Amino acid sequence: MADAEDIKKKIEIPSEIKYIKKMSREILGHLERLGIEESIRFDIRLAVEEAVKNSIEHGPPQGQSLPVKVFYAIQRDKIEISVEDRGEGFDMKKVPDPRTKDNIMRGDGRGVFLIHKLMDKVAYNKKGNKVTMTKFFKGLSGRV
Repeated sequence: MADAEDIKKKIEIPSEIKYIKKMSREILGHLERLGIEESIRFDIRLAVEEAVKNSIEHGPPQGQSLPVKVFYAIQRDKIEISVEDRGEGFDMKKVPDPRTKDNIMRGDGRGVFLIHKLMDKVAYNKKGNKVTMTKFFKGLSGRV
């Protein structure tokens, strides 16, 4: 992994699906330049894109197009990414488990499930309109 200072950045994107890839390319570009292995970048890309997609599709009140805020901080041993929308939020306990027999054919809950499987830590604010995800870079101590 290349030497560098900690990276902290806030991105605000329009609430439109077409902006998701551009936002994730920015984050992944930093990780690639820092030498983060491809499998870790893949996990981060899927989780971030799914979180932003959920914010765009489920966050803003019906008929409104409000921006989504993405904040990321890359340190020597981890990346922390927060995705926040201006919606009413949701209750994580009410998200169906997509692995159960009753939900296997439904689309609900798959993205949230995926985020939890790909990232090392996932936390939601009390309102439920902000998710903070952390991925650790194992074996890369002392350098960013």
